[in-house]
Amino acid sequence: MSKHKLLKPLLGLTAAAVLLPLYAVAPGHASRRQKKIFRGVNYAHRGLHTRDKSVPENSLAAFRQAAQEGYGIELDVQLSKDGEVVVFHDDTLDRVCGVHARVDELTWPELQQLRLCGTDEQIPLFSEVLKNIQGCEALIVELKNGPRNRELCEKTLALLESYHGNVCIESFNPLIVAWFRFHAPDLIRGQLATTVSNYADDGIRGIQAFVLHHTLLNFLARPQFIAYRVGPRPPLVHLCTWLGALNVGWTSHEPRNEQGRDAVIFEFYRPRRRYL
Repeated sequence: MSKHKLLKPLLGLTAAAVLLPLYAVAPGHASRRQKKIFRGVNYAHRGLHTRDKSVPENSLAAFRQAAQEGYGIELDVQLSKDGEVVVFHDDTLDRVCGVHARVDELTWPELQQLRLCGTDEQIPLFSEVLKNIQGCEALIVELKNGPRNRELCEKTLALLESYHGNVCIESFNPLIVAWFRFHAPDLIRGQLATTVSNYADDGIRGIQAFVLHHTLLNFLARPQFIAYRVGPRPPLVHLCTWLGALNVGWTSHEPRNEQGRDAVIFEFYRPRRRYL
């Protein structure tokens, strides 16, 4: 085979090697207005909760405090057994409520009987939280992955339609983010990602962890921001932000993590409300 005939397929392979990663990780487009609203905001992780748990995470008290102090707010939503959208982070109730059960195994009346971190605070409904934080700087809603993701997406969006404030959504599950791309294209959306070792801690390993770590499913959701764990980021995540995605860091424990980031999700200190 001549050198000329060899060159053509090699050039094709080289082009594919360059273009496929670009296509896979390319973000969606955020408008100038959307960027202005969300850039430079410090978001209180699960509300402005305290290290000693006297103000527990994802509690009405934590959200009210964050709103009063002018911070953005990040929170987590999932479904109860009877289909209520509740604000709670873990899949199980063990760590925060001392009950060995999954959140989606209990009905809303049963969840109401529980208390957060030994305080008088209860697990709130998402609708309750929205009423209590009207006028907060901005809101990031993380949708937790579960067995009824479509129902969670539909109900979360329905509740957000009556909320008068700046809001965006994010998830570790690219299919959840993609649902919002097609059903609420005007709502800014973000892809959460972390290191391979962190995925392994959650039972996600091998090729699945590799793909999620590198945000290689962005072509499904075209997120406008990447919320990546504070620390080193892989080259393809850097490429995604170079292509225009907002760079969000979680979870920060010191103000220096504002450097080089468009927004920060923080806990256990009091940063500036805005830094850009």
